[in-house]
Order: sequence, then structure tokens, then C-alpha cells
Amino acid sequence: MYVRDAKNRDEAWLLDAIEQLGLDDVAFRSRDYVIAVDEESGDRAGFGRLRLHRSDDEDAENRIELTGIGVLPEWRGRGVGGHVVERLVDTAAANGFETVYVLTDQPEYLTQFGFDAVDTDDLPEALSDRLAEKREFLGGGVVGLRLAVGDFEMPDRFREAFKAAEPADAADDASESPEDFGIDPESATYKYDTGR
Repeated sequence: MYVRDAKNRDEAWLLDAIEQLGLDDVAFRSRDYVIAVDEESGDRAGFGRLRLHRSDDEDAENRIELTGIGVLPEWRGRGVGGHVVERLVDTAAANGFETVYVLTDQPEYLTQFGFDAVDTDDLPEALSDRLAEKREFLGGGVVGLRLAVGDFEMPDRFREAFKAAEPADAADDASESPEDFGIDPESATYKYDTGR
């Protein structure tokens, strides 16, 4: 399992996964995303993106938000989300950002990496506006979190789980039956049956 930058060929998959997980895709651009990929199968397991908030005020800093973080259900509990978050934080740091923000309805997940709650009044203006949008989209319960990029911590359990990550029910997916293809095994003839 590894996390890489998204490519143009990932766009259709990303849009489908975002819709499947019920995430907002405001200002969607596939190049802003990172994707967790299984090395052996090439299956995509999770994703996330960085969203830049430019300040209109020349004296104010631009802000960066981690958003659209999602892990497909069969890959949850395997460290995928943690590694997506780590890659996003590393990318933000490499681009000169000292602090990253997240607006989420699941703060308990991100606090284990070192994120701290931010009072709504302390959020930068662009993120306050975005918070209102996310609360409307997700129905409230969304809070702001921030992290100094140097304070990110990956719990060891996520590193270990990620090393051996496999999707849930991998064994079930390997065997296919005639019923999977709409064939009734009681009445079908399989070899050279033209139906005439």
C-alpha cells in the first residue's frame, strides 16, 4: 500500500468514490488529490485533497485545508486514512505552510494525529465561510481543527495496519459463481450452447 498524487486517469474513480461516500466536491480538481493504492492489485483504497484558500488581503496569509478525506468501506481500519492525512500534511509543509486546517464532523479521528479544536471565531475568514458551507452540506456538527505541520504524529498501530493492508472480504471476492453472471446452473449448458 502506498499514497501517491492523483493523475488525470483517476478522475472518474474519484468522482464515483466521492459520491459513494457522500462527500462534498466543491471546486473539484483531480490534481489536488492524493490516492492510497494497493501495490499488488492496483486497487484504490482512499483519498484526500488540499484546498488552498487565497486571502484577498495582501498582508494576510493564504490558508490550506485538508478536505475530501475518504476511505472506501472495505479498506477502513487498515491505516489508509492516516496515511492519506500524513501525505496531505507533508505536501502542505513542502509548499511552505506551517499550519493546516480541517473542517470535519469526525474530529475524534483527527485528534489522534495531533489536531486541536479551533474556536469558530479564531478561524481565518475564508475558512469561516467554508465552515458555514460544510455545516449546511453535512447538517451541522462540523468543527474546525488545526495542526502545526511539525506536530503531526502517526500512531504506530496505523503504520503496522498499513503495511499489511488488505480489503475486507478479499477472500469472498476471489471466487465467482455462475449466479454472479446471471446464469442458472440448474438449467444452463455451458459449452457451445447457441440456444437454437
